[in-house]
Amino acid sequence: MVKIGHISLGNFPLLLAPMEDVSDPPFRYLCKKHGADLMYTEFISSEGLIRDAIKSRQKLDIFDYEKPIGIQIFGGDEEAMAMATKIVDATQPDIVDINFGCPVKKVVCKGAGAAVLKDIPLMVRLTEAVVRSTNLPVTVKTRLGWDERTKNIEEVALRLQDVGIKALSIHGRTRTQLYKGEADWTLIAKVKSNPNIEIPIFGNGDIDTPQKALEYKNKYGVDGIMIGRASIGHPWIFNEIKHYMATGEILPSPTIADRVEACRTHFLKSIEWKSEVVAINEMKRHYANYFKGIPNFKTYKTTLVMSHSINEIMETLEEIENKLID
Repeated sequence: MVKIGHISLGNFPLLLAPMEDVSDPPFRYLCKKHGADLMYTEFISSEGLIRDAIKSRQKLDIFDYEKPIGIQIFGGDEEAMAMATKIVDATQPDIVDINFGCPVKKVVCKGAGAAVLKDIPLMVRLTEAVVRSTNLPVTVKTRLGWDERTKNIEEVALRLQDVGIKALSIHGRTRTQLYKGEADWTLIAKVKSNPNIEIPIFGNGDIDTPQKALEYKNKYGVDGIMIGRASIGHPWIFNEIKHYMATGEILPSPTIADRVEACRTHFLKSIEWKSEVVAINEMKRHYANYFKGIPNFKTYKTTLVMSHSINEIMETLEEIENKLID
């Protein structure tokens, strides 16, 4: 049984990675419905929370059906991280997570996310500030290192464990790799097999099929897997992996009706959580993902993307369900 603090997650949990502009409540609703064991919010700027920025505050929205859920924060200042943690604590998530892995330039330029990989003592101090500011379990998501010459993840894992984190998720790339090349899980396995590591270690990077999930579980010995990009437009991946691990069978691919239902649910939840205008605009980036690989979808995609009407979008989705054949 894998535990983060007092939270039991089963024998081999599947985690939804925190993804900017993706892991919002509507998307998390679908991932939870389709088997995610633990989910994290989009990352939230500690400075934004302190300044009471509307976008940062909105990302604190969590719901009972999502539990267990972690709220992820990032920043490069100890005091700001401590203050942000107290704000997060008040919303009563199950976990506070720290992002030391985001490679995006606008985050790194502020000395946050993966930038902290260049200064391990700062990483330790930031983590300590968060741990001291909450009674909730604190977890960390990070990368192997800043670049090929600084893959110091083993040292990082031990030092963060020493200051009180309860689990560590490791993306198998360096910051300079961004999302290019292949994720290196050998170093993740090395952390997991270190006799001094007592906390759960979750692997992240390149898991996009049930077969690969089982292969990596057996090969690298991690406590669970965190899935990010492979879940975009395909929230079914969590249950597909669970079914394959339990039975050795591959579940049938989602039907057109399944895809339409997921897309429609995502859209309606977005309207409910955000607003009609925001939901219509933000859904534009999701349509192609839900219907990836479906022949003759292009015309419908154009209609969906160009539409400014809820009714027109709903009618188009219904037409896709009725006219496109698996």
